[in-house]
Amino acid sequence: MLPVLMLPALLSGCAATPRLSPDIAGQLPGQAYVTGVPFHSQRDYQCGPASLAMALNASGVEVSVDQLIPQVFVPGREGSVQPEMMATVRRHHRIGYLLDGSFDALLSEVNAGHPVVVLQNLSLPLLPMWHYAVAIGYDRQREQLILHSGEQSRQVTDMSRFDATWARSGRWAMVALPPGQLPQSITSQQATDSIAAFESTTGAEAALPAWQAMVARWPGHAMGWFALGNALHASGDPQPAADAFEQATKQDPGLAVAWLNLGVTQTSLGQRLQAITSLQRAAALPGRWQAQAEQALTELAPLSH
Repeated sequence: MLPVLMLPALLSGCAATPRLSPDIAGQLPGQAYVTGVPFHSQRDYQCGPASLAMALNASGVEVSVDQLIPQVFVPGREGSVQPEMMATVRRHHRIGYLLDGSFDALLSEVNAGHPVVVLQNLSLPLLPMWHYAVAIGYDRQREQLILHSGEQSRQVTDMSRFDATWARSGRWAMVALPPGQLPQSITSQQATDSIAAFESTTGAEAALPAWQAMVARWPGHAMGWFALGNALHASGDPQPAADAFEQATKQDPGLAVAWLNLGVTQTSLGQRLQAITSLQRAAALPGRWQAQAEQALTELAPLSH
């Protein structure tokens, strides 16, 4: 095994240090370190549960490696695969956000105080040795990352050497955050996808803080307002839901489903005239929601005479 373990270091010894984009390079401090991330030593094939326990513990979830092993460990694969990792994060009422695989995102999250779970291949593509670790710090001047990895806490590694092994996993990385906290580096669409997956597991009420945080950061994102409206409606708050749907239509007047849900919600609130107007807007937009809007209008029309 010794030659295999040494091989990545030999292959990556002359690799170039990953570069940051000019914008991010100008914003990030030279050093950053995430405090309060506990260390759990890895046992055989259990770096996935150990890394996930570190990230979840840092986010306020009291869970042990032993509790996570049956949730994420796949015996036939001798390890943990990414879908199980993400599903387990949601099971513990945290949202797993996938990063875009750039050093911009990796260092931005560390600087924001978010430990980042990363997947590496410590061997060759034809004979992979998959390994999860947690990035908790960096030093840009020394071109070093700090990882909780394997049996070593606060392991210092060259950025170039790390990137060579990270690249072999497709640069997979994620952060686990409580609803209401958002990663520093993701887009509004990435946030929408991650929060929607969380909501499908935990329910609308649990996802509310996440949708609220999202529209606060991206007030022009129509789908964020639409999703917030759905979550509010499902939680039994029709008037705030109607307000959110209305915001969605303001941000994107062509979003037919937002007009439809606005009209249906206004109907339930007894706001007939507003509901008719909203449903008419939905019915005027071609697409999958047109027939449903026309049907809602037909049912509402007798009440308007």
